[in-house]
Amino acid sequence: MASNSNEEKILERLDQIVKILALQVASERSITEGARLLKIAGLDNRTIADILNTTDATIRSLTSNLRAKPNKTSQKRKVVSDD
Repeated sequence: MASNSNEEKILERLDQIVKILALQVASERSITEGARLLKIAGLDNRTIADILNTTDATIRSLTSNLRAKPNKTSQKRKVVSDD
C-alpha cells in the first residue's frame, strides 16, 4: 500500500512540473497562442484552461482549428504536388 501512496505522490509532483513548464511556454503570449502551443504539446483542454485561468470551452474554441479538416485549396495543392 505504501507503493501506491508513493506513486500518487510522484504523479502529483509530475503534474506540478508539467504545469510549471506549461506556464513558462505560455508566459508573455496571448491566450490564443498559449492555448495552441499547449494543445500541440499534448495537454488536455481542462489542464490548459487551469494554466491560463480560463474555461475549457474557451480553450476548445481557440484550438478548434488545429483539428480542422483541410480546405479545398490545400487539397488542390496536394494533388498538384503529387504529379
